[in-house]
Amino acid sequence: MESLFLTRVLDALRSGGDEVLFVQDGVETGYGQALDLVRRMYAGLPERGVVAIDAGNRPETVLLQIAAQLRGSTVLLVAASASSPDRLAAVEAAGVATLVTEQPSDWPAGDARVIALDELIDRDGADPAGLPESVTVVFPTGGTTGAPKLIRHSGIYDGMAHIFAPDPAGPGRTLLIAPMTHMTGNATVLGAILRRESVVLLRGFDAGTVLDAIAEHRITTLSLTPARLAEVLDHPALTSTDVSSVRQLSLGAAPLPPRRLARALEVFGPVVGQGYGLTEAPMIASISAAELDGRPDRLESVGRIVPGMEARIDDGEVLVRGLSMMVGYHGSPPIGDGWLRTGDLGRFDDEGYLYLLDRANDVIITGEHGTKVYSTVVENALARHPLIRSVAVFGVPGDGGEGERVHAVVVASGALSAEEVRAQAREFFGREHFVPSDVDFADALPLTAIGKVDKRALREPFWAGHRRHIA
Repeated sequence: MESLFLTRVLDALRSGGDEVLFVQDGVETGYGQALDLVRRMYAGLPERGVVAIDAGNRPETVLLQIAAQLRGSTVLLVAASASSPDRLAAVEAAGVATLVTEQPSDWPAGDARVIALDELIDRDGADPAGLPESVTVVFPTGGTTGAPKLIRHSGIYDGMAHIFAPDPAGPGRTLLIAPMTHMTGNATVLGAILRRESVVLLRGFDAGTVLDAIAEHRITTLSLTPARLAEVLDHPALTSTDVSSVRQLSLGAAPLPPRRLARALEVFGPVVGQGYGLTEAPMIASISAAELDGRPDRLESVGRIVPGMEARIDDGEVLVRGLSMMVGYHGSPPIGDGWLRTGDLGRFDDEGYLYLLDRANDVIITGEHGTKVYSTVVENALARHPLIRSVAVFGVPGDGGEGERVHAVVVASGALSAEEVRAQAREFFGREHFVPSDVDFADALPLTAIGKVDKRALREPFWAGHRRHIA
């Protein structure tokens, strides 16, 4: 049986003709042109093996993925946020035979054949002789908590082929901000192809550029991380920008402060939803604007578990299994029907809505009784202050390296003192161990390439010289 995913992708490319698929820097690429690019790259790739893709947000990146999958190859998507050592380690661990990149000079000589992406498309095309039964894509983890693991996905792509269909309201226009080589960006662009829509590509994030793109291209669908949504909501051009075209604004990658979610609903209307997933299991829970209407208590929830998935709480940690699960970690047995430990701490309410408290390694053990303080809970409390645009909370070693202190880094929109920040926490919690011992101020919080706050970068200076990052 041929891959349903590839069958539907090829059908979309063939039937789309002159319809616009991609728009980037004022240049349009039609569906027919995209199919020609796939044929060209297909002709230059070997049969099977592992093909690594190291490229940014451009049409050729995802089309190369499709071409390699038509060859029956496993595709390794090199994470945009990965360090040089992690990139090399991922390629070596995956057994890559062919590496296609925008910058061949970035890759030292090794076992893999390195091909420049622009050279690969400069050849005559060829049609696939047949379709493989399935596709496999390997994603390295984000790398914000240690050395990346390699995650193998297969069934989720046929799942996309079942889920994504043309919108009865007419073709939409998707704004792609996340890297195509990350699961969020990858699913976004492939979903748009399966829906026969247009994709406006951005090479990076800038709040003003996002607002300009929404207005110019009448964007109907986009996805943002909480940190990026905050920048859009705080941008001075927001009040003069027409965002009425947006039909769906998806939020994910980290829990969103309730105040920000309420503001997003006010600005964009009842089209804002929040999702929860991991690279290992991209679709775990979701919540729609309709579920939030009149229920402010749900603003802190990531939603209910989606059909086909299961979740339970074990010792405070969320465990999941089901249809959107990865095949397994590279080099390890398939996970099958087993439970995956997410590394996220959470709870369910009586109606089945999931509330995330923290990453397991973001728990701060502090106070004379060794009380557990969940950093996300403190962040949400501080974010209620009208002058706090964004905030990151994490544990730092106490005096002499013994015990942990709650530390906050704040981005403020006006004059604000450390004591006022501490007073906000003190008033909200009524307990001193939740109050940050130290408060730093910054113009912006560091972000990973996919838009998540990079707490690892914030923590590192405080833990330098310590053998471990707990005390």
